[in-house]
Amino acid sequence: MSKFLKFLKNIVPLGLGLYLVYFSFANTSEGDRAQIIAAIKQADLRFVFLSLLFGVFSHLSRAYRWNYLLRPLGYQPTFMMRIFTVMISYFSNLGIPRSGEVLRATALATYADVPFEKSFGTIVTERIIDLVVLFSLIGLGFVLQGELLLEVIGNPSLDGMLLIWMAFAATVFFLGIRQLKRSKHPLAVKIIGFFTGLWQGILSIREMKHKWAFVGHTLFIWLMYLMMFWVVTLALPETSGLSFSAIIPAFVAGGFAMSATNGGIGLYPIAVAAVLQAFDISYTQALAFGWVMWTGQTVMVVIFGSLSFLLLPVLSKK
Repeated sequence: MSKFLKFLKNIVPLGLGLYLVYFSFANTSEGDRAQIIAAIKQADLRFVFLSLLFGVFSHLSRAYRWNYLLRPLGYQPTFMMRIFTVMISYFSNLGIPRSGEVLRATALATYADVPFEKSFGTIVTERIIDLVVLFSLIGLGFVLQGELLLEVIGNPSLDGMLLIWMAFAATVFFLGIRQLKRSKHPLAVKIIGFFTGLWQGILSIREMKHKWAFVGHTLFIWLMYLMMFWVVTLALPETSGLSFSAIIPAFVAGGFAMSATNGGIGLYPIAVAAVLQAFDISYTQALAFGWVMWTGQTVMVVIFGSLSFLLLPVLSKK
C-alpha cells in the first residue's frame, strides 16, 4: 500500500500538470490559440536570455551560499561539485516533486563523502530560510493584491480536523523519538543517529562565521528570481508596462504553481495569466507571457541539470 501511495504522490502532480496543459488550450478558441502562438513567436528573445542569465546567477549564488552551512560541519566540497548537485536537484524536481532535495544530499554523500543526514539537514535549513523570504513576498503580495491572490489560489482554508490530525502526528513523532533514544536496539540507534545528524545540519547556521554573507546571498538569490520574472515582461509589448504592484502578485501566484505540479507544468501559465488579467492584460497575451516564462526556466533547468548528471561523476574522479 505504501508503494502505491508513493506512486500516486509522484504521478498525480504530473498528471494534473499535463491535464492543465490540455485544459488551457481546450478552453481557448482556435483564434485565441493563434494569438497565443503569435505572441510567443514575437517575444523579444534578448530579454528571455537575460532572464536565463539572472537564473544562472541565482543558482551560482545558491551553490556558493551552501558552503556557509557545510563548513561548520567540517566539510567543504568544491564549488563546481556544489553547482552540479544544485542543478541536479532542480532537474529531478521536474520529474518527481521534492525529490531534488534528497538527490542533492545523496549526490554529495556519494561524490564528496558528506554524510547524507548532515547535508540534508543543511538543505532543510536552506529551505526554511527561503520560506521566510517567500512568505515575506507572499505577505507583500497580499498587501498589494490580497483579494486577487485568494481568488487565484481558490480561497483555501484549513479544516479543523486536519489541524487535530497534524497535532496528533507531531505528538506521536516526538514521543516515538523519545522512546527510541532509550532503546539500545541497533535499528533504533541508526534511526537516532540519522535524526541527530539531520539536526546538526539544521543547527549549522548557529555555527556559521559569515552570517551576513549568508543573508546577502539569500537576498541576492530572491532578487535574481524577481529579475528573471520582471525582464520577461519586457519581452512582450502588452506586458512591458506592468507596475510593481502587478509583478509581485503574479510572481507569488507563479510560486504557488511551481510547488503544486512538477516544476509548474500546465499550472504556471494559468496562475500567472489569472493575475495579469486583472491588470488589463488580455487572457491570450497573459497566457503567452506565462508560457514564455515557464518554458525559458524549464529549458535552462533541463540543459544544465542533464549536463550536471553527466559531469558530476567525471569531476569526482578528478
